[in-house]
Amino acid sequence: MLTPEDIKNLTEYQKEIFVTKEDFKRLEGKFDDLLASVDNYAKKANDYYQEMVMMNQKLNRHEKWILQIADKLNIKLEY
Repeated sequence: MLTPEDIKNLTEYQKEIFVTKEDFKRLEGKFDDLLASVDNYAKKANDYYQEMVMMNQKLNRHEKWILQIADKLNIKLEY
């Protein structure tokens, strides 16, 4: 049979193991903050990727123009 001390110890142990509603609310807030951070990072990464794509297209266009100018001026470009 359980003594009052055993019951007290079990109750204290359960408080440590089982999560309360307050714990869930606190975790939910932290999870929401983490999710917002991940979303912000994903948007920044996507924006950076799109910028790099556009810069690559611009660089290719400039390289084409330079080669056309060099050809018209009879300049041999080495690279």
